[in-house]
Amino acid sequence: MSDASTPEARYTPIAKLLHWALALLIVTQLVIGWTMPDVHKDTLPDGEIGWHLTVGVLIVLLVALRVLWRVAHPPRSLPVERGWLKRTAQATHGLLYLLMVIVPLLGWANASSRNWAVGLAPWLQLPKLMPAGSKLGHAFGDVHGNLAVLLAALVGVHVAAGIYHHVVRRDGTLRRML
Repeated sequence: MSDASTPEARYTPIAKLLHWALALLIVTQLVIGWTMPDVHKDTLPDGEIGWHLTVGVLIVLLVALRVLWRVAHPPRSLPVERGWLKRTAQATHGLLYLLMVIVPLLGWANASSRNWAVGLAPWLQLPKLMPAGSKLGHAFGDVHGNLAVLLAALVGVHVAAGIYHHVVRRDGTLRRML
């Protein structure tokens, strides 16, 4: 049986870069999201809200790259896990990917409904996903926040699983991504 830390079992440098860049951005985004002021009808997208939008755009772009990379370069499957542990890991990864796509899209739709510019610079703006004033777009803001809490919980589970593999199982799973 292959050890998960062997060179052939490791993730590619691009996969590692995308993983850790997204991890940093998602944690940053969660902190900004929980410390920024509440969004109301006349709220302007400045200060922390502006940063939240910018980091959100970076997340959308990196998630798109990560999904494309993973489709083109699937990770090598190792016979390390079986049964419920393997199914739990697969479900957690699947939900992480799903939420990394859905949460930013819902936030983008909400920002669009508020007629906020979403982009990285004035010359690099993303298209609006909802018309200004859209009630559905406004409702997406609440769903965005609730799913962000679920994403934070799953990130915690993912981190705990990495620590469990490294400290308890000592199977090299964590070292694959380092």
